Amino acid sequence: MTTVETAVVPVPAHRNAGKQRTRSAGYTALGILFLAVMLFPVYWMVNASLQPSGNTLTADFFPWNPSFDGYARAIAEQGPNLVTSLIVSLGTVVFSLLVAAPAAYALAQFRFRWVNIALLAILISQMIPGIVIANALYAAYNDLGLLNSIPGLILADATHAIPFVILIMRAFMIGIPTSIVEAARVDGAGLVRAFVSIVLPISRNSLITAGLFAFLFSWSDFLFALTLTTTDEVRPVTLGIYQYLGTQVSNWSAVMATAVLSSLPAIALLILAQKYIAAGATGGAVK
Repeated sequence: MTTVETAVVPVPAHRNAGKQRTRSAGYTALGILFLAVMLFPVYWMVNASLQPSGNTLTADFFPWNPSFDGYARAIAEQGPNLVTSLIVSLGTVVFSLLVAAPAAYALAQFRFRWVNIALLAILISQMIPGIVIANALYAAYNDLGLLNSIPGLILADATHAIPFVILIMRAFMIGIPTSIVEAARVDGAGLVRAFVSIVLPISRNSLITAGLFAFLFSWSDFLFALTLTTTDEVRPVTLGIYQYLGTQVSNWSAVMATAVLSSLPAIALLILAQKYIAAGATGGAVK
């Protein structure tokens, strides 16, 4: 009986390296193409806001003679709406975190049978259509006198943000070691002191992440703004842009400038908070 040996010819290392470089270059080019397609509407928004004529149909691909008249007009006419949206969004963040942080910690650390029922109720509340909540709030606000008010918009936006914030913060807080809180209790701290001094600093990343989402929910809200505001006294920028379109169809530079200005706070927050979003909640808590 004879044995046939098969010789394996090794592949040169430089050939494998060349294939990997070619594949990496192809993925990079594909990623750049997708990124360019997704960012083109943003570029065209900025380009249209700088057009002197204000007409997007005859706009050049690049603003060779940029004009900031659209921004001046947008600030003059939509500036109060931007301030209103900023106040409502910041108020929604503060109110949502004040309510959601203790609730998330209770759902994460307390071991009771009702916890699963509470989580199910929170998930169900996320599935309710916004128009249903808006109609119910309109009837309640009409009786309470909260229509056309900033506190009313904060409460309305918080109804959408709080369930989501609870779910995010619970996912972070469920990994906090109970020994840290127990050590604080042994040193004489009460439940509230231990929560404020120990749990919240450890959960800084989750607080920033949840607060960012709450801000974006409120900043981009249109449904509650349309339903719960009926006058020009309190008008968020999303509703301002919607009503701005009807009067500025011949001057799109002002409309696009308003859209650019309304995008800046969200972009700035995303850039500043991106490292906290990906970070772990208990990083560095136990050494």
